[in-house]
Amino acid sequence: MKYILTLLFLSVSLFGYSQGTSQVFTLDQCIEFALKNAIAVQNSELDEKIASARVKETVGIGLPQIDGTVSLDHNQQLRRFFSLYDPNSIFFGGQTIPGANVGDVISAQNFFQLKSSADAGVRVNQLLFNGSYLVGLQAANAYKNLAIKSSLQTREEVVSNVTKAYYAVLVNRERIKSFDNNIARVDSLLKDTRLMFENGFAEAIDVDRIQVSLTNLTTERNKFMRIQDISLELLKFQMNYPMNEPLGISGQLLEEELTFDIDGYLANWNYKDRPDYQVLEANKKLQSLNVKNNIALGMPVLSAYANLGYSTQSPNIGGLFQTNTNISDNGMVGPDKWYSYSSYGLSLRVPIFSGLQRSYKVQQEKLALQQIENGERQLKSSIDLEIKQALSSYTSNVEMLNAQKQNAALAARVASVTKIKYTEGVGSNFEVVEAETTLRESQVNYYNALFDALLAKVDLEKAFGKFYTDK
Repeated sequence: MKYILTLLFLSVSLFGYSQGTSQVFTLDQCIEFALKNAIAVQNSELDEKIASARVKETVGIGLPQIDGTVSLDHNQQLRRFFSLYDPNSIFFGGQTIPGANVGDVISAQNFFQLKSSADAGVRVNQLLFNGSYLVGLQAANAYKNLAIKSSLQTREEVVSNVTKAYYAVLVNRERIKSFDNNIARVDSLLKDTRLMFENGFAEAIDVDRIQVSLTNLTTERNKFMRIQDISLELLKFQMNYPMNEPLGISGQLLEEELTFDIDGYLANWNYKDRPDYQVLEANKKLQSLNVKNNIALGMPVLSAYANLGYSTQSPNIGGLFQTNTNISDNGMVGPDKWYSYSSYGLSLRVPIFSGLQRSYKVQQEKLALQQIENGERQLKSSIDLEIKQALSSYTSNVEMLNAQKQNAALAARVASVTKIKYTEGVGSNFEVVEAETTLRESQVNYYNALFDALLAKVDLEKAFGKFYTDK
């Protein structure tokens, strides 16, 4: 008996010590920590940043596109120059070529181009009109909105998981307290029975029966202590809290938290309150823009361009880099002098025939949009069913909680009366043990019902889309 009491004292002391040296979180603090550290939330926030960057990328397509080019070319052997032979043309200057007849094809060295050349220029393109680009801007914003809605859905799921894990820890803590009270009461009864046995007012079997009951209580308490350890680890996991660091929680289980204005929710709720429905709407918007984009691909594209640069030629590559040579000013191109050039204009591209690919692509996107619309109707039906199931589960669990609460109160009264009768010698030891067993079972059932009711309320709020709405 001393061993059992010492073990209980040490376990309670160690439990209290770990709670005192660890960080202690309320439910709101657990949720806040999870929303900052949960991997799923972090990834959803990265998706939002990716979507934001994609919007800016799409906007950038409509800004001026500027490209600079520098090229060096050397033709070890230039292409020959070909011409029809006519001694009277300016190219032959009245000279005749022996054996050649007028109209013959004559080849000669290319005297219009030097072997080495260099060019440095800048090309500027400005998109003036592109229907696909305008749709793309809308699609980019729709994609960003989809990322935001998906992030909200992820955050709701994280908050739900953390809340349920938090309630599990609180319920187990109350169960352990209940076992401590029961153990203390049965231990006191065991002491009294032993004293009665020593004085000849009780039998050995009475002592053994109560000892068995005390051992069962202690064993079951140890089981819930291990469950509590696992519950804390699960809460850490849901929060992405360091698994090797201690964590304590504060708070109390209050039946007032189960209050839910069902009539008010039924009167004011909307499908759009649900994050999953918002995600579907964002996907639907994105798909409708895909249809518009494929149609816009058949529209003309108008753009403006300008080319600015410098070019030069030389008999060899080394001459391209010379800076001091004799260059005539009679209009002939010098080998080492850079001459500027420029051009600008408009470019219009008009799609005429694409082999029906675009038409069938539009048809595919429209069919995909119909699939999303079918999914929308199915989701609405699924939400309706989920709300009905959540309402039924919540109502049943609250009723079960009230019943188990009454049973626990009655069992506690019966256990108290039975013990008094036993100590006064008008009741049996068996009745006391049976009453204690019934009390323990009723208390376990009460906390199980309380936990189920809390989870049912979370599921009901999620079904109405009211569980988590703050971005």
